[in-house]
Amino acid sequence: MRIRRKRTAAALAAGLFCTAFLSGCVTAEAPESGGGKEITVAVNSETGTLDPAGSIALTYLAYSVSALDELLTFDEEGNIEYRAAERYEVNEDSTVWTFYLREEALWSDGTPVTSEDFLNTAVRALDPASGSGYANYLFPIENAEEIYNGEADPETLGVETPDDYTLVFRLDEPCVYFLDLLRLPVYTPSCAEYADSADSGWDKDPETSLANGPFCLAEYVPDQYFVLEKNENYWNRDAVKLDRITYRFFDDAQAMANAYEAGEVDVATSLPSTVMELYEGRDDLLVTDQIATRYIYFNLDVEPLDDVRVREAFNLALNREDLCKIVGADTEPAYNLVAKYMKDKETGEFFTDGAAQPFEEDVERARELLAEAGYPDGEGFPTLTYSYPTLEMDSYTAQVIQEQLKKNLNIEIELRAQELQSNYSSRYAGDFDLIRMNWTADFADPYTYLSMLLSNSTYNCSGIDDPEYDALVERSNSETDPAARAELMHEAEQLAVGQQFYIIPLYAMKSVNLVNPEITGIRQIPASGALEYRYADI
Repeated sequence: MRIRRKRTAAALAAGLFCTAFLSGCVTAEAPESGGGKEITVAVNSETGTLDPAGSIALTYLAYSVSALDELLTFDEEGNIEYRAAERYEVNEDSTVWTFYLREEALWSDGTPVTSEDFLNTAVRALDPASGSGYANYLFPIENAEEIYNGEADPETLGVETPDDYTLVFRLDEPCVYFLDLLRLPVYTPSCAEYADSADSGWDKDPETSLANGPFCLAEYVPDQYFVLEKNENYWNRDAVKLDRITYRFFDDAQAMANAYEAGEVDVATSLPSTVMELYEGRDDLLVTDQIATRYIYFNLDVEPLDDVRVREAFNLALNREDLCKIVGADTEPAYNLVAKYMKDKETGEFFTDGAAQPFEEDVERARELLAEAGYPDGEGFPTLTYSYPTLEMDSYTAQVIQEQLKKNLNIEIELRAQELQSNYSSRYAGDFDLIRMNWTADFADPYTYLSMLLSNSTYNCSGIDDPEYDALVERSNSETDPAARAELMHEAEQLAVGQQFYIIPLYAMKSVNLVNPEITGIRQIPASGALEYRYADI
C-alpha cells in the first residue's frame, strides 16, 4: 500500500514554483513496490558505510535508526527505553556497568544476538584502519585509548562477556553520561559471524548485513537507494506497522523538495527554508529544532591560523545576523560550539543560556587584532582557501563569508566547493586551510560537542592540543554534581571558543521537513532532533 496524495491547486502552484526556482535532479530510479504498508524517504546522497565500527556519515544515520537496536535509549520524557538490553546494574562508583541482554533478541536471520556481537563492534572500531570517527567515545573503557594508539593488546579491553547475554563495561574512572553514549554506533552490535572489517563489503550485502532492529536490509543499490523490510525476527515485531521503508538518494535538498511535491517520496527532511513559505499552513510541513551547530574549523598547522589573534579577528569580523538573513529563515546566529537548542537535563533550559556569550562581534577590534598580528588592513595576508560541500546552504554561506572578510578585513578567501564525501575526506586528511563543519548531537549531553576539540579526539582535525582544555573536560566527565559539572563544561567552552577561538561558530538551524499527513507515529529523537520511523504507520 503506497501512499497517494491529492494535490490541491495551491500545491500544484507550489510545485510549479519549485520546478522553476528549486531546480535539481533526482539521483535515483524508484524501486518496485514490495506491497504492504510502505513509505519512501528522501535522503542526501550516499556517504560512508553501514558498519557501526567504520566511517560513519549520513547514510548510516538514516539506516541505523530503523535497523539497529542499541542497548537502551531515552524517550522524549527522559525515561529509559530498553531495547537490546532488558536491564542493567552499576556499581557504587559508576565504573562497572553490567547489561543483561534480551534472550529473545535475534538477528534478522534468526540467530541470537549475543554479548560477543557488541564486543565485536568495539574491538574493530578501536583499530584505526576501520576509520571510525567515534572510537574516542570508547576511551572511558579500560585500555581502550591504549589499544587505539597501538600501546595495548585488544584482549586487554575492559569489556567482558561472561556469557552470551551478559555484557560488562569496566571504566577507568566514573563517567556520568555513560548511558547516553550507548546510542553511538561503536556501542551497537555487529554480527561477529559476518562483520569482519570495514572494507570487506559485508555491510551493504543483504545476506550478511544482519539487523537486530525493527527493519533489515533487503536491497542496496549504490548511488540510488536502499530498501529496509520488516524484520520478522524482531523481538518487538508486533509494534512495527510498516512493511517496508525505501531510502532514496538525492544530490541536493531542492531535488528532494521537488520529489516530494511530485509524490515520488513521502518524507523529505532538511529542506531549504523557502519550503516554509511554500507550504505555510499545510499539514505536510513539519519544522523542528535541530540539535546542531554549523561552524568552521581552522587548520592550526597553516600560517597564520596558528596565531590566536588572527582566529579571533575572523570571528569578530563576521556579521552572523546578515549571514542568516541571506542563508535562510531556518538559521539563527550561533556563538557557541554546543548547539543552541540542546537542553540542560537538570534545569530544562538551553545549555548555552547558562553562561555568557563567548564573544561579541566587533569589526574595529578585528582590524586591530589583524594589525597586531602583522597584517594592517590585510596587507601581506596570504590567500587562504575555504572548503565546503556543494550544498545550497553551504554555497550561500561561503559567498557571504568571502564577501564579509574582504569588506571588513581586506583579506582574500578562495572558495573550494566539494562533493560531500570529498569534503569529509579533506577534513579527515587535514587537507584544508578553513573547512566547513556541521555537528548534530549524537547524545543528549554537551560532551558530544566538547569532545570534538580534545587533543585525542578522532574528530579533532585542526591540530588542537590544549592541555588546559583537555583537563577541564576530563574533570567534567567524572563530576557527579550537575551544577558543578555544568560550570566546568561552560568554562571549557569559553576557553576554546571565546579565548583561543579554535572554531568559527556560524549558526543554529531549524529542520524544515515535508511529511505525508497520512503517516502517523513518526517520532523525533530527543538527542539529535532527527526523525525516527521504526514505529510509524499509515
